[in-house]
Amino acid sequence: MLLTQDEVAAYHRDGFCLVRQALSPARLQQVRDWIDACVARAHGVAASNEIYDFEDTHTPEQPRVRRIKDPVARDRLFWDVVRDPGVIAPLQQLLGPDIRLFGSKLNMKAAGYGAPVEWHQDWAFYPHTNDDVLAAGVFLDDVDAENGPLMVIPDTQTGQILSHHNDDGIFVGGIEDAAHRCELDRAVPVYGKAGDMSVHHVRAIHGSALNLSGKPRRILFYEMSKADAWPLWSDVTGLKYRDYEHFRSMMICGDLTNEPRMEAVPVRMPGPWKDGKVDGIFAVQGAGKQRHFGSLKEVTGAM
Repeated sequence: MLLTQDEVAAYHRDGFCLVRQALSPARLQQVRDWIDACVARAHGVAASNEIYDFEDTHTPEQPRVRRIKDPVARDRLFWDVVRDPGVIAPLQQLLGPDIRLFGSKLNMKAAGYGAPVEWHQDWAFYPHTNDDVLAAGVFLDDVDAENGPLMVIPDTQTGQILSHHNDDGIFVGGIEDAAHRCELDRAVPVYGKAGDMSVHHVRAIHGSALNLSGKPRRILFYEMSKADAWPLWSDVTGLKYRDYEHFRSMMICGDLTNEPRMEAVPVRMPGPWKDGKVDGIFAVQGAGKQRHFGSLKEVTGAM
């Protein structure tokens, strides 16, 4: 469903919006079936790898998947989803006709233990030559106040890029002093039905709490940019452009350009990482010294 003029204006004003009924029930079921099969294959897998990111409470006998990495590399289905008119058409309203994929991920946030994501700005992970960059999250389940909704702090997409490093100078992928500097009481939860799609600007401050409800909250995220926004750093992504041909192949729609548009946008470069490892936001945020949402053990006392 296309965005109205008011909704487009709201995105540019607030840094986020919701697209209703972006994905059809039939396509939604295809994705759910694929996820169920992929999660079933996690039985017997001991540790996170190039496909799975596991919860801290994961065991090979009782797999707990918190992320399936880079789904566009796993199955053509996920290219079909992002190019579905219901998904890409409203994004073209925000970015224009020429759009390139930067990364993709399936965040699983399972019922009863789904991990939180601390407050952060995506821009801290992957700055570009300009900030016509956004993340679109296709809801695979109904999202409400109980199951860990995405929360966004309005109008932060036009402000500064806060430090995502701890006091030791290690990049931790989260805003350590968020409680003091991010006005968390202004955070707006993004609720919707399965098939809806959230959209947030790359500089908007956002996060999500633990899912302690009895309902899953799975979201398929696509990170994308206008074609003339070129990455200044790509090692932190799940995609990691292999070469120029791979870079070209990531065009979702429209035409690639070899002329990056340079704009005077604020940038902080990511890194260094703890132990020199880059393995997704959950591991990176694990090196942080402050927590807003807390861990499963901290919140419930679970061992």
